[in-house]
Amino acid sequence: MKVLQLADACICCGGRDLASSPAVLMPFVASRALGQAPLEITADWGLRDLRPGMAYTLCHSLQCGDCGAPFLDLRFTPAQMAALYEGYRGPAYTQQRDRFEPGYAATVARDYTRRHTYIAEVEAWLAPRLPARPRVLDWGGGDGSNTPFLGRARVRVHDISGAALAEGAERAALHAAPDHDLLVCMQVLEHVADPLAVLQELLPLMAPHTLLYLEVPHEALVRQHPPGTDLAPHKRHWHEHVNFFTPAALHRLAARAGLRVADTLFLPIDNGARQGEVMGMLLTKENQP
Repeated sequence: MKVLQLADACICCGGRDLASSPAVLMPFVASRALGQAPLEITADWGLRDLRPGMAYTLCHSLQCGDCGAPFLDLRFTPAQMAALYEGYRGPAYTQQRDRFEPGYAATVARDYTRRHTYIAEVEAWLAPRLPARPRVLDWGGGDGSNTPFLGRARVRVHDISGAALAEGAERAALHAAPDHDLLVCMQVLEHVADPLAVLQELLPLMAPHTLLYLEVPHEALVRQHPPGTDLAPHKRHWHEHVNFFTPAALHRLAARAGLRVADTLFLPIDNGARQGEVMGMLLTKENQP
């Protein structure tokens, strides 16, 4: 039986120089992934050493001293990840999350069920490097509604949520031949327990000509502090995004996986519910030109 792990090395570069600071896991994630609920400690408990108040799931914010990546110390098992993301943003997921975070359901309906406008800019950045009608595989692409070139290419999607696919997308066969022009992994690595394992899983899907577009949030915590800042004390809570990435950390992660960075994109985004910036990298296998 696999059990919840505590990180003892950097999830990007593997370094063991880790700064640590106490934090809490947000109640929705704790409930859905771990089956834990907040608990109120009251005076009638008669406890001498615990103060009355709300008790939440305790965790720690870690930061690598080598590449600067901040991340959550809790590393969810595959079963816990499946529980967290089953039916992602579907009716049951949204109803449960709305109980913990009132207003979430309205936000999802308004801002997360449409194609994000910034995808057009990603397409424009990628297009000169690809055939006119590229074959695209989106790894972790949800329903495919935000897959680049949807409607203009053959788009196949793999996602653990089991969400119904958007028009123009088809379900990927996991063991299909690596015949893709573009492999996409967008807004995935910030969620997973082992980002390196995900990239290693993608390598067999890359033909010699395949390009990998990797995209993660360029989180405000990282952007708003100069490199070398001790970020762990500033990160007091964790939600779905259990990994944050600096540019150096993402480069180190790609190199560990045997990937070469061909280009990098920093792009502001605004989808209504969220404003910020994404960091995209175009990757090839190291032994490819």
